[in-house]
Amino acid sequence: AVGASLVASTLYFIVSPVSNAQSELLARTSPTIYDVLIALFGGFAGIIAISSKNKGNVIPGVAIATALMPPLCTAGYGLATGQFTFFFGAFYLFTINTVCIALASTAVAQILKFPIRSNIEDARKKRINQIISVILTITILPSIYLGYKLVQNEKFTINAGKYVKSISIYKGNYLLKDEINAEKKQILLVYGGTSF
Repeated sequence: AVGASLVASTLYFIVSPVSNAQSELLARTSPTIYDVLIALFGGFAGIIAISSKNKGNVIPGVAIATALMPPLCTAGYGLATGQFTFFFGAFYLFTINTVCIALASTAVAQILKFPIRSNIEDARKKRINQIISVILTITILPSIYLGYKLVQNEKFTINAGKYVKSISIYKGNYLLKDEINAEKKQILLVYGGTSF
């Protein structure tokens, strides 16, 4: 299903006249720890809906539609346009969502004591738990770093904006244009007016 979704979205963006990334696509290219939390809560909502007496497919369907398909479509866009940073970022978000939904489902299944279909030896159970811990760590650690980076960039942008406001007029010259690049920690200011 993942492969089919990637192929379909890649083919769509190859033949589609849409070539510029809009905010909907860009939002899925740099996942952070906040996306991990969203995926966990989506997983909790999905498994709780499935385990309720009035079983329905609406909430799990919404979880899949909002958490899994958009990143895959964005990854297809990245492949179709040759923008591999888009592909890797979106596929990483897909991985976060998949792992966290599975983790939330497993946790709720254990809390609600779903019946076990087959007995597993303690040694094998320990090995499975170790593998899950490694996968979870590998999946979540980069998102913590990216979340930290996002917060730092946001702080820089806010402080830079305050600074730019404070020097809108400098020695009789007026600020015509300003560009704040949080990634490079740079501020570009263009002034116009009389020089002495």
